[in-house]
Amino acid sequence: MSKNSLRRKKDFGQVFAAGQSFYCQLFLIKVLENNLNNNRLGIIISKKSCKKAVGRNRIKRQLREVFRDKFEKTIKKNYDVVIIVSRNIVDKDFKTIEEKFEKLIQKIK
Repeated sequence: MSKNSLRRKKDFGQVFAAGQSFYCQLFLIKVLENNLNNNRLGIIISKKSCKKAVGRNRIKRQLREVFRDKFEKTIKKNYDVVIIVSRNIVDKDFKTIEEKFEKLIQKIK
């Protein structure tokens, strides 16, 4: 795990309690400004969404890449971001995930 990830329950709780929510059919994004020098990301995906760990890890890798490529390059502020994955994401390709994430970034700006 890198320094750019949310790890503690307390950090997730702060984002859930005070963060803004942005929703699309594939995932929910909660965003909260922090006072650190970097953005931090937390991803929540349940076993109900994808039964196999291989599938869940693939989705996490894709979301981390989209976050790094789209969010961090367009929004320079310091944010804590939690992505809660929906069941609908399992059969989607990377391009679709990327497009949906971009649309949500436009709302966040």
